[in-house]
Amino acid sequence: MTPVELSRTVLRAVRRAVDAGELDVDVPARIGVAPPGPGGCGDYATGVALQLARPAGQPPYRVAQVLRAHLAAADGIADVVLTGPGFLNISLHRTAPADLVAEVLRRGPRYGFADAGTDTPADTDSDAPGTLQLHCAPDPRALVVADATARILRSQGVAARVVSAAPPPAEWITVLGVHLDAGTDTDAGAHTRPAEEVRPVPAPAPGDVLALGRDAGRWALLLPAAHDRPRTGGEHLAQRESNPLFRVRYAHARTRALARNAADLGFAAEPGPLDDAHGIHVLLADHPRVLAAAAAHRAPDRLARHLVAVADAVLPLLPAVLPRGGEKPSAAHRARLALAEAVGTVLDGGLTLLGIDAPDHL
Repeated sequence: MTPVELSRTVLRAVRRAVDAGELDVDVPARIGVAPPGPGGCGDYATGVALQLARPAGQPPYRVAQVLRAHLAAADGIADVVLTGPGFLNISLHRTAPADLVAEVLRRGPRYGFADAGTDTPADTDSDAPGTLQLHCAPDPRALVVADATARILRSQGVAARVVSAAPPPAEWITVLGVHLDAGTDTDAGAHTRPAEEVRPVPAPAPGDVLALGRDAGRWALLLPAAHDRPRTGGEHLAQRESNPLFRVRYAHARTRALARNAADLGFAAEPGPLDDAHGIHVLLADHPRVLAAAAAHRAPDRLARHLVAVADAVLPLLPAVLPRGGEKPSAAHRARLALAEAVGTVLDGGLTLLGIDAPDHL
């Protein structure tokens, strides 16, 4: 269950409680869910009970108890725990690995994206309508972080635009592949929200970033958390295992090569059970939540680190994907190939959101 699907499930629980006469409130247009905060538990949490308590004329905890009964019976939900004044902490049933792989392959690079026109858990910190503006200084790192954040926000259904305090040098825009919306904060009109400032620690030398080129330059600026100073040396260009960007792109290229090689051998991917998945299924299942958290916290570094974890997990599996010698393709080979293709799909979609190329050949 994705965050958007869970948001819909919580919304349906509220509707059922209203229809049953347990709550006398107007059903909200949207309900946000997010990873639980301090003191929380489970996979996701929502404060909808606190939001509905006053109009319902009931304490938040009582509203949460009413909603818990409806949520606990919903498909895909394993448990609902109440914490604090009335937070609903939701644990999900784990999707069967084969079903998860099939879902990733079905959705393609948009796996983990919010569907257009649905409730958006990534934007739970604001109820304001309209376009979210990310305002950044004319600094290479601020521009790249704002650009990647806007891409991730759009993947979660949030309209976002990037504006700068002053026009940056055209070379920065061209080399780093930044999309900067024309105009200033006030040009977007009344339907635009107040601007959010994007202020990561600047890169030490803009020239060093530009020398890395688009892909390595963006990666160098996006991988560290916003409060950490990025390193912009040539290590990001190295084609070796010590370079996280190389490992991510290499893993993606290898999954694509395996699909081509399997086709030459006359067999195709088929999701199925595996005993040697190295925890990859858990990382794939977590991808939608990583995207939602990266959007909610305006933190593209979370996505970058997640991609490194996914790549590192799949690399030991790849040598066992294809049959060896005179071995015939088995159900295990088909399942490993499907898992590898699902990983390649996630790496492709994630790198694209970061504005980095995911080559099929490396």
